[in-house]
Amino acid sequence: MRRLVYYVATTLDGFIAGSDGGDPSTDYLPVTPDLVAFIVEHFPETLPGPAREAMGVSGPGRHFDTVLEGRASYELGLAAGVTDAYPHLRHLVFSTSMATSPDPAVELVGADALGRVRELKAEDGKDLWLVGGGKLAHALLPEIDRLIVKQNRSVIGSGIPMFDGPFQPTLFTPVDEVLLESGARVLTFDRA
Repeated sequence: MRRLVYYVATTLDGFIAGSDGGDPSTDYLPVTPDLVAFIVEHFPETLPGPAREAMGVSGPGRHFDTVLEGRASYELGLAAGVTDAYPHLRHLVFSTSMATSPDPAVELVGADALGRVRELKAEDGKDLWLVGGGKLAHALLPEIDRLIVKQNRSVIGSGIPMFDGPFQPTLFTPVDEVLLESGARVLTFDRA
């Protein structure tokens, strides 16, 4: 069975973006050369299509063949004129407010996010990558099998949390840790 993997960058205090939800590649969530090298080596399919093209990265994903994201995360790309940031992956956007998908290759899921993810997990294929955001991650928490957290060395105090929702204790077991030269750590946890 396929796993749902939440692979995301955070601050030390667990935020995936600032309060305005804007561009996460800021000074508090920097995309450093060592992080890019790590991503290219281990998770090249998580690079957006334009970055893959610029870097000469091609081929199928090593871990993922499907990307799932919430509306707010998706709209970051739309604001930059990109209707499908991951054309090399099957792409689903979860939104209760979008009526139609701006791109025919992007599937819009308007209701029953958990049910749709359970259907996807039952299909053949590679793992599912949950890119964000916090509200969707919280809604899908019962189905998240693995966390891969690119934890930066910053504290911002407030913003969009990694899981944005009501109190819901869930245990994960650490399985790997990589410390990058920039001070970022890539932490991997599996559902306990």
